[in-house]
Amino acid sequence: MASRKAIVGLAAVAAATLLLTSCAAGGTDDSGDSGEVNGDITFLTNRTDLETDGTWDEYVAEFEEKYPDATVKVEAITNYEDDVKTRLSTPNGYGDVLLIPNGVSPDQYADFFEPLGDAADLADTYQFLAPKTVDGTQYGLALGGNANGVLYNTEVFADAGITDLPTTPEEFLTDLEAIKAKGVTPLYTNYKDGWPLGGQWTNIIGAVTGDPTAQTVMAHDPAPWTEGTDIYALDSLLFDAVNQGLTEADPLTTNWEQSKGDFATGKIGAMVLGSWAISQFQAAATDAGADPSVVGFMPFPTNLEGQQYATVAGDYFLGVNKNSSNKATAEAWMNWLIEDSGFTDTQGMISAIKAADLPENLSGLSESGTELLEIAAAPAGEESLFSDTADLSQVDVWGNIYRQKLIDVARGQADGDKKSFFAQLNEQWGAAVDELAE
Repeated sequence: MASRKAIVGLAAVAAATLLLTSCAAGGTDDSGDSGEVNGDITFLTNRTDLETDGTWDEYVAEFEEKYPDATVKVEAITNYEDDVKTRLSTPNGYGDVLLIPNGVSPDQYADFFEPLGDAADLADTYQFLAPKTVDGTQYGLALGGNANGVLYNTEVFADAGITDLPTTPEEFLTDLEAIKAKGVTPLYTNYKDGWPLGGQWTNIIGAVTGDPTAQTVMAHDPAPWTEGTDIYALDSLLFDAVNQGLTEADPLTTNWEQSKGDFATGKIGAMVLGSWAISQFQAAATDAGADPSVVGFMPFPTNLEGQQYATVAGDYFLGVNKNSSNKATAEAWMNWLIEDSGFTDTQGMISAIKAADLPENLSGLSESGTELLEIAAAPAGEESLFSDTADLSQVDVWGNIYRQKLIDVARGQADGDKKSFFAQLNEQWGAAVDELAE
């Protein structure tokens, strides 16, 4: 692990840059911000579990000890994406520091968020910058990063006689069959909660083809649900697993919080989730009296000429409300969370600080020879093309609606089959590609 002093030293330079971006030290900007770290700010987060267990209270106490004239109020929101997107319509309605909702397109960042500096300068210290870079300006910094793949219960896999992790969709489906034979739900979709069917799958785009530009490629592809692409492999595996009865019996009754305990106690074999979930599932295992080592993590079951890839990307990105009257304190809190709080260490996430090593819970990826693939920035002028194409096509690749429909078709509760459903997706997506190209 890199020296903490080294990491903080590097980060301090970037922190100074950020603070000077929006308000000159000791001065006052047009918003009335004094430039000093004092006063009250509100932080919006999706991590309600960290509110329940007291983690946020501990962080706030540490921050306020460092900055005794500052006060941080944490607002943990269950339905984060929808609620915060709605609150963006009110200038002062979305706090001072927040996790930038995934549904906000890059061309809207300047409307809502304070610029944090030049991406080229920040790149010396930080990684995962590309998703929140527009025309060379940075609007968000990752609170932490994740590898994207599959959480699996090591004991369930062992009990099913699985000695080697699958490296193809076919092997994975065979393994799920073996798990089902043991009376365990093989793959859990979290259909009812919805959000696990969005970004948790879409973030894997690139791992199948080994292409860090795969999202941009898809944005130009008039028929991406065609064999040989990332999205085809991802959605085919989901469809086939559901169609073959290898997922939960009643998707309408899934429950995210309950699923953690069910996974930990061997009632569920696998879930497609980012590595951010490892620590939560390990905690659930401890609470259930199980060994946290039952929580394993593997890349998506595919390979390219024998090489497996796992995409890595920032999780939620921290941004500062451009309308905040206390930007200096807001940026100080943001920087402290990334650099000093120890959040990524305790959550088993990849640090946004380049100098830090991978967390221990991802050591298996290195041992297996899995290559980590950071998604590349889209070309200038195309930063929001992938999201724009999804919006125009009404195929919500970051949401849950179309994959819920996919599951309904696969389980016979909606008309069609995989071929017809993928054809419809291609028709919608292709029309949007053509329109945006005009």
